[in-house]
Amino acid sequence: MVGLGTQDSFEEAEEFRERHGTVTPLMIWDESFETWNHYEISSQPAAVLLDAEGEELGRWRGLPDEVYQLADLL
Repeated sequence: MVGLGTQDSFEEAEEFRERHGTVTPLMIWDESFETWNHYEISSQPAAVLLDAEGEELGRWRGLPDEVYQLADLL
């Protein structure tokens, strides 16, 4: 799993990681939005599932229903 940072400054992203102790997923940074354009991502949160060869297996925008179901258990 890889996180893609684009909308905040790199410094803001680093501060967020430090403040919350986030060590995963691996984060990459793309201020140019080329990656968003390549994968046709238009909003956050979004996810694209790729196989080992880089072929797209699935995608979604927003949070999957399962996230809301888990949150309701809290």
